[in-house]
Order: sequence, then C-alpha cells, then structure tokens
Amino acid sequence: MQALWLENNQLQLRRDIPIPQPPPGEALVRVVQAGICNTDLELIRGYYPYKGILGHEFVGVVEQGPTELQGQRVVGEINAVCGQCHYCQNGQSTHCENRTVLGIVNRHGAFADYLSLPIENLHRVPDNLPTDLATFTEPVAAALEIQQQVTVSSTERVLVVGDGKLGQLVAQTLALTGCDLFVVGRHQHKLANLSARGIKVGLADAIAKRSFDIAVECTGNPAGFELARRALRPRGILVLKSTYAGQLTFDASSLVVDEITLIGSRCGPFAPALELLASGRVDVEPLIQGHYPLGEGLKAVEQAKSKGVLKVLLDMSDQ
Repeated sequence: MQALWLENNQLQLRRDIPIPQPPPGEALVRVVQAGICNTDLELIRGYYPYKGILGHEFVGVVEQGPTELQGQRVVGEINAVCGQCHYCQNGQSTHCENRTVLGIVNRHGAFADYLSLPIENLHRVPDNLPTDLATFTEPVAAALEIQQQVTVSSTERVLVVGDGKLGQLVAQTLALTGCDLFVVGRHQHKLANLSARGIKVGLADAIAKRSFDIAVECTGNPAGFELARRALRPRGILVLKSTYAGQLTFDASSLVVDEITLIGSRCGPFAPALELLASGRVDVEPLIQGHYPLGEGLKAVEQAKSKGVLKVLLDMSDQ
C-alpha cells in the first residue's frame, strides 16, 4: 500500500508498505480521508523520535472486523491501551503505561491506504455527517477535553490564545458554555471565522494583564505561553493544548506567587465530538483549505506547513 513514512525527520511517499494484519481485537480499516495536524508537523520537526507512518485524524471504512461494523464509516480514538495497568484500571486509559498512539508512538498511522486499531476505539460516523467534516472528530474531541478537566461557566472570563486549527475548535466548543470568551490571534481572516459566529476576537495588544480566569494556550510557542500567563488573574487556570518542539522557559516563581493552576490537555471524548459535528453546532467547513490525493501527500504537507494555512486533507480514494 501507499503511505507517508517518517524516518530521521525525513518524510517520504512509499508504495512498498505491507497492508496491516490486525491482531485479535483489532479491525482493518481502509482509510478514506485523513487530516494533517500540527502534531504531525512537529513530529517531522523532531519534537518526538517517531519512525513510521504519520497521521491520526481520519475517517475510514471497516474491511475486517465485527459484522455490525463491516462496510461502515468510522473514526478512531488514537490511544491503543492494555486495559490492565494502573491507569487503565482507574479510568485514565489515555495514560496507559503500555499504550501505543496512532501515528505518534509505536503504531503506524492514518496517512496510508489502511490502518489497524482496536475495535473498542472505533466510533461509527452518523449517516448525515459528511466525511470532510467527520475527519475533524479527533481535534474536536481534543478541544472538548478542556471541559472534562476544567469547569467552565458563564461567570468566567476565558481567553484562547491562537487562531489556528486547534484554537478555532477550542474557541467554538468553549463558546457553547456561555462563558465570557475572547480569542486572540495574528490573522484577521482566521479571526473573522470566529467573529462570524459571535465570538469576540482581537490582537495581542487588546489583552490587559490579570484580566482572565482561564487561559487556553493553542499556539505551541513561547510568546503564546507568555501572553496566556500574563493575562491570568491570581488563582487562574492555564491550559496548554499544544505540544512544544523545543524547551519552554518560564518564570515558575510567578506561578507560585499567583497560585496558578497549570493543566496539560490532549485527547478527548469522541461521542460528543461526533454529535457536535453532526448537529452543526461546531462548524469546521471554513477551516478546510486544501484537498490532495495521498500520492501528492508531500505537497499536501508542504501546504500545511505554510504560514496561515488551516486544515489540509488527504483523500486516499483519489489516487
């Protein structure tokens, strides 16, 4: 099969990869579409030593698996877990000591014609949800994870730093809580997507120090972290939604003095993400800025790297 293969920080299109042979408990999924994520780009830059097929946002069709799923469109949670370790036994399976992670840690990913995932990871895509939109299930779920970790109410002032792919989804999901939300970014055309949905937006110089209860950092760069930190009131909550390619330096003493709660946030719940997408309460269509066949995957990745580009999709059935 064809696949985008990463090795030694070099990405290549290979046509000699064997089709996966799913072990017991897993399904063979023919990938229909996959989305290029910032995490994929950071893996290419070397933030984590990964060798194999990239990609973790996908829609596919089950070709081998339970009868009730065969021929059905599915999306898949990316953490394949053991079910036996301390974290699995205590309801924290995304931190399984023995986990593999689709396209990220010790498991080939979705930038390929086929992939294999545990059956329990798969979620059927509603019939009324187009594939283009369903491909956003994983990042919408990641955005929703914030609300699993932090109580967000209408009384809170919440800042989202970053107007990129993730920032757009975080903002839309937080807006549903009724909180006093503000999104800061650098790109007027991206901020316009959110403004059109009634979300308050602006540039960095609009943010007063110590004026927010919760700040969500979605840029993955030190400047974004510093802006989010500066904006928090004492006893505020700082949520980090992005991985960082390099080392992050910050004033730890100020976190202690202001009693700031620092929370890392990554994978989230798929079922409510699918529901939000199917109902149209989260609108991802304006974020799509490119479609490429897998055979032009290297060109697709280059577009995804381009400044200001939002979501680029790979269409596996269009070779």
